[in-house]
Amino acid sequence: MATIQSLCVYCGSSGTVDEAFRQSARDLGALLASTGVSLVFGGGQVGLMGLIADAVLAGGGEVIGVIPRHLDEAEIGHPRATKLHVVDTMHTRKEMMFRLADAFAVLPGGLGTLDETFEILTWRQLHLHDKPIVIVDVGGYWQPLRRLFDHLIEKRFANPAIRDLFHVVPSVTDVLPLIRALPESHLRPSLDRL
Repeated sequence: MATIQSLCVYCGSSGTVDEAFRQSARDLGALLASTGVSLVFGGGQVGLMGLIADAVLAGGGEVIGVIPRHLDEAEIGHPRATKLHVVDTMHTRKEMMFRLADAFAVLPGGLGTLDETFEILTWRQLHLHDKPIVIVDVGGYWQPLRRLFDHLIEKRFANPAIRDLFHVVPSVTDVLPLIRALPESHLRPSLDRL
């Protein structure tokens, strides 16, 4: 069984979204705090990012943010994060988040969330890591993404094996049990090739 001490969560920075998405961030944050799993996230205090961080902190958990300097200077950085790493570039941010996390969860989000998700999936496809990736399909939000993957396979731009790169669950309550039920990883991440 896989052990997990830290979970990187990719999610949106918009605060004007459906309450179900906002509640999913709060619920996952509370679950992380109650199970002693640290949150690794993009370091922002806005949108779902801020909500999940606030929920982890409210439950006494650890919040590790990684934010590019230009966003921190724009006062988007979460002021109460347990640790807030301020980095020079977006790529450095993604690499550090990867290094700090045992697994990844994807909540609803926009272009930034898609960017992070596709990069971590691509790194896994290239055998640079085999850390678990869980897409949380809150209210069917990620169904169009799943159809896109089917389309890529149908048009032969991707192998059906891409479906094995990630897991999809309907609720945040399924994330940690699924990860813990997976076999322990034996592939050392190839950090020098990121």
